[in-house]
Amino acid sequence: MRHFYQKLVVFLCLLVLLSHAQAGEKGLLWQVEAPNGQISYLFGSMHTDDPRVNDYPEVLTQALEKADSFYMEAFPPNDPTIFLMPDKTNAQLLHEDELEQVRLLTERHSMRFDIAMRMKPWLLAIVFDLPKPQSDFSQDAMLAAMARDKGKQVLALESADEHFSVLDMFTIDEQVTMLRAVLKHSQADKEKDFETLIKAYMSGDTEKIGLVDEKITRGMLSKALWDKMRVKILDERNVLMATRMAEAANQGSVFVAMGASHLGGKQGVVALLREKGFKLSVLYKGFN
Repeated sequence: MRHFYQKLVVFLCLLVLLSHAQAGEKGLLWQVEAPNGQISYLFGSMHTDDPRVNDYPEVLTQALEKADSFYMEAFPPNDPTIFLMPDKTNAQLLHEDELEQVRLLTERHSMRFDIAMRMKPWLLAIVFDLPKPQSDFSQDAMLAAMARDKGKQVLALESADEHFSVLDMFTIDEQVTMLRAVLKHSQADKEKDFETLIKAYMSGDTEKIGLVDEKITRGMLSKALWDKMRVKILDERNVLMATRMAEAANQGSVFVAMGASHLGGKQGVVALLREKGFKLSVLYKGFN
């Protein structure tokens, strides 16, 4: 199950990566100054194991060194059964031709078909929408490992239940809609979309990231489902994570890594922290 968590957060990034920073601002690494003068750091990550996003600039490693503790969005759940449907199977939810697609995709992703039949449809959508993992460690996990190596305490902004219950808020019919959208996507298109997304992320250009999201996601889902996902996955979680980061940053120096999708816009974490009296400035704009 260890790869499923990694694919989940990557899929969320694909679905909601629409960071629109305030006028003239773009960046992945921010200095965050609390009202009491304490300095912390906020990094917009991409939840992927692609090695291109692990070529960290010196300014990032220096910021991590200066911080007292490291925060990521959430830790993987201790109980992987939270990803399984208790009383249904996907064999009951999908058509025969769709089940054959699922069978082929489970082989591609080295999964057991019988277990896939019990997985929540949103999880299958996640697993099937992305390239095979290239390693056991996403960018966030690599940063957490670096923090531990430096003797930092590693913590999470959200509990596993808070983090993973978000997609459980969608009905089974809505989850099946997500899965069907992925099944209609060819492997070539998935790989092309991923390349476009990762290049947009590495540029640090939030306007470009928004255009990429517009092209990839809105074409796959209905407006109603898209709007619901944006509220549940972005807006509501932004408030929670900004509040918890502010609490931690008022107590000491922290380095927080969260999906870049959460940083920008009027309801993004950067704006929410400023509303709480923090001063934010860009330290690193992008990988290229």
